[in-house]
Amino acid sequence: MKVFWQQILDGLKGRNPGTVGAVIGLLLALSLVLFGFLKTLFLIGMTVLGYFLGVRYFSNREAFRDLLDKILPPGMFR
Repeated sequence: MKVFWQQILDGLKGRNPGTVGAVIGLLLALSLVLFGFLKTLFLIGMTVLGYFLGVRYFSNREAFRDLLDKILPPGMFR
């Protein structure tokens, strides 16, 4: 799966910014038609939240453990 996304990102790197914007616009339009406005906003929000959590917590194991200690009783997951 990681190789798939890496190929997509590599394909978009050398492209015209207008092409990238058009692809993003197309995906947004399809999402609005298929799911509706509120569900699309929910999907975008969850995607942004997932990105933030991935960058902030999953790249640093200790920060992730600290987050789990805040959510769960300390030492429960170890």
